Amino acid sequence: MADTEVVDPPQTTIPSPPPSGTEPTPNDGNALTTQPTETAITTTTEADGTQKKKKIIRRKRRPARPQVDPATIKSEPPPQTGTVFNIWYNKWSGGDREDKYLSKQAASSRCNVAKDSGYTRADKVAGSYFCLFFARGLCPKGHECEYLHRLPTLHDLFNPNVDCFGRDKFSDYRDDMGGVGSFMRQNRTLYVGRIHVTDDIEEVVARHFAEWGQVERTRVLTNRGVAFVTYTNEANAQFAKEAMAHQSLDHSEILNVRWATVDPNPLAQKREARRLEEQAAEAVRRALPAEFVAEIEGRDPEARKRKKIEGSFGLDGYEPPDEVWYTRTKELEDAGTAPQLEAPEQHLMIESAPPAAAAPFQQEQQQSGGIFSNSTVAALQGLAGGNVTTQKAAPSSGPLVAYGSDDESD
Repeated sequence: MADTEVVDPPQTTIPSPPPSGTEPTPNDGNALTTQPTETAITTTTEADGTQKKKKIIRRKRRPARPQVDPATIKSEPPPQTGTVFNIWYNKWSGGDREDKYLSKQAASSRCNVAKDSGYTRADKVAGSYFCLFFARGLCPKGHECEYLHRLPTLHDLFNPNVDCFGRDKFSDYRDDMGGVGSFMRQNRTLYVGRIHVTDDIEEVVARHFAEWGQVERTRVLTNRGVAFVTYTNEANAQFAKEAMAHQSLDHSEILNVRWATVDPNPLAQKREARRLEEQAAEAVRRALPAEFVAEIEGRDPEARKRKKIEGSFGLDGYEPPDEVWYTRTKELEDAGTAPQLEAPEQHLMIESAPPAAAAPFQQEQQQSGGIFSNSTVAALQGLAGGNVTTQKAAPSSGPLVAYGSDDESD
């Protein structure tokens, strides 16, 4: 049997780890020192006496760095971009950074996911939202931020009424298709305008928007300088909309990023409906047991053989539909009985008396010679004071002729 021995490397190769519970501090205000790496040497002794050494290096996640210098942040009222000032949200209503008339200036900064992303305090809290200022490249808090500083993934699930930044959605889209969006439709497509037209415009658009998540489909209208980018995950589309607003690609253009309207192409609508059906089927498939899913999809050979034998219900060449087979199987499992072709026994509305109970009545009727039994006659005599008499029915001499006819001669 192989023996495993862990040997600590020399102290010169391992940086001293910080005390537990402490977090790294900034170096120069622009970058943060990453957590130290853990190095271990594992020695394994084989059965033949040979030893193999393996060096294992574990690198921990680095903390998020501040994107801007906190000293440059001024706590002054925001500039007027509307007509009414909201004292609760400390901003003007009626205009924002997406207004096509009031905000045509280029963005002052841009998020660099490769350098800026890292762990924050929000990583310790389940269900945390993403930092809106991190997406715009303006977060001064770094690893002390209460929101996530990374890209969304498929495992990040949020309420349909809010976006990945925790902002409330509305029932309808804005007139310019800007803002947070609507909770009435799952929108994963962005409209990108004001693109500088070049020969490689498709490659440029795909390269820049692929930074924010997996892109499912990109459609570029070269003559108009417009592109439609569809992401696999809706949260990545929300993140990319904020990250690319008023940014530039390879030239000095200022992008106009909005939510895309419903594609009027029938093929696109069918493709979206099929995608939703596949997504729902996948969710149901994960919720059900694996053997049950295999039986439903016909991937279980034993289930197919059992269905072919038991599903005929005794009829040669009969193969029941799936609905009949599963319904009947469930009924049999609940009742705990064997399969049967006929319907279960039902009670009749009018039932004849059992033979044991009818025998005494027939004997009394034969002894009295009439249509009433002796006990019935005795009861009637008691009620009428003994004046009831019985008379035997005369035997008929022949069949009743012209009984019930319309002939007046009778």
